[in-house]
Amino acid sequence: MQVTVARIYLTEAEGKLKRLMKLLYEEEALRGVTVFRAITGYGASGHMHTSHLLDMSLDLPLVVEFFDTPQRVDRVLEDLRDEIAPGNLLTWTAECNLDN
Repeated sequence: MQVTVARIYLTEAEGKLKRLMKLLYEEEALRGVTVFRAITGYGASGHMHTSHLLDMSLDLPLVVEFFDTPQRVDRVLEDLRDEIAPGNLLTWTAECNLDN
């Protein structure tokens, strides 16, 4: 089965994760969603988001990755169009083996 995979880059301080997970899991019930919390990273701003044992930063990078049929992912991305900064969203086509 052909699916679309989407990856969104955020930071914890943006405060978008709770609403995003509600949309992806509760409202859209997408086939798969995973959130990765990074220990360091930077993006277009050039600001380094990192964690040290002394400060335990609450502004670490987050990656939200999800997949489903192309039509369902397109619908979700249309809903998120105004919430995700340009350049913070990647999509690609993949094959998903559902026979097992």
